[in-house]
Amino acid sequence: MDRDTAAPDVDSFPGETAREIADYHHEVAAPATHVYEFVWDVTEDAVGPYCVDVDGNVLLDFTAHVASAPLGYNNPALLDRLDEFDMVDPLKFGGQDFYASAGDLPGPTELMHRLVDIAPDGHDTVFLSNSGAEAVENAIKVCYDYREGAKYGLTFEGAFHGRTLGALSLNRSKAVHRRDFPEVSGIASLPYCDDRTCDPDTCSCGFFPDGDPSQLRRKLGPAGNVDPAEVAYVILEPVQGEGGYRIPSQSFMSDVAAVCEEYDIPLVADEIQSGVGRTGEWWGADHYDIEPDVLAVGKALRVGATVGREEIFPEENGRLSSTWGSGAILASMVGTLTIDIIEAQNLVANAAERGDQLAGALLATDVDGCADVRNLGAMVAVEFETPARRDELVENCLREGLLTLPCGYRTLRFLPPLDVREREVRQAVDAFERAGNR
Repeated sequence: MDRDTAAPDVDSFPGETAREIADYHHEVAAPATHVYEFVWDVTEDAVGPYCVDVDGNVLLDFTAHVASAPLGYNNPALLDRLDEFDMVDPLKFGGQDFYASAGDLPGPTELMHRLVDIAPDGHDTVFLSNSGAEAVENAIKVCYDYREGAKYGLTFEGAFHGRTLGALSLNRSKAVHRRDFPEVSGIASLPYCDDRTCDPDTCSCGFFPDGDPSQLRRKLGPAGNVDPAEVAYVILEPVQGEGGYRIPSQSFMSDVAAVCEEYDIPLVADEIQSGVGRTGEWWGADHYDIEPDVLAVGKALRVGATVGREEIFPEENGRLSSTWGSGAILASMVGTLTIDIIEAQNLVANAAERGDQLAGALLATDVDGCADVRNLGAMVAVEFETPARRDELVENCLREGLLTLPCGYRTLRFLPPLDVREREVRQAVDAFERAGNR
């Protein structure tokens, strides 16, 4: 497949073979999240955002596997380096027990060093795990330990932080995520800003009620119902993902940061979807006047990572531990090389430029039912007037060969690879416009 000439081409979707494979899958698979019956044929050509399904349809993937494939399919710079590695067994080992070297190729140790290099100033310590949810779990454990005796955690409406029980306790996006599951006690939620241009006088989300001090200041202030000394952490997504690609204002973020600094409360930034260059900066938090104490990272790295300052991590051996932490050789290698390629090819800047191009072109389309288009780098969203219209566009885009994803209540999201090209953005927008007029 030639990336310079490839184009989406769909005969029927889903095709007969895809239906058969999906049915076979569901014979034994527990019910989970399946947005549509897309079955990638891993034996066929794929490059950049282009892939082929089992029925021969060529699809333009603007989901990046929910930001987990930031370099798209079969990035040659990545594959060339991986070809240098002779596969061994086990590729995943008890990484808390000993170390491993892959010679001149990077492994878990190198990944941790790369993360420290691109992390906010002062972040010098990393704990690796399996997934983003585990990164969140360890982030809040770190904070509970650091704030000895603290029993409260503060989250935000619309938040999504993972599927493990601790992370679920922080979620406020969809009831199905946590309904009837036991929760960590002491978690309180606050309004999350949904207007990136607001200030205390124009706030409509309720965080700054009637221009008064923020809900966070009220909750922790002298008349509040929470003692700041008993708050272990405040956790937020710099851009909410599952909650609808909500991009907060500088006023909102600055207030959160100022309150955390005033009371010495650790601020945890969940960068699992927004991090590693996706927003046009290395971290979504870099767009704001905030200094997170802990980052929770995942997806693009192929592993989970909790990153912060040494003094905030427990000193006691075994306080944090994981059988597979630091033990995923191949995944850590891919994560490290991904960071290297993003740096070498200046893909953070490309994400910013192409994301703005995509958002601007989507705004100019003639598609009924669009209520808003917004982006922060290559996190791009179209919000519709109704959930039904959004769902219709997701399906229609499939028939035009464009893979997108829903999020929030009525939002459609675009997550192109970070090396997406101008031509591919135009193809995606053309497909979206055709889908909107089917």
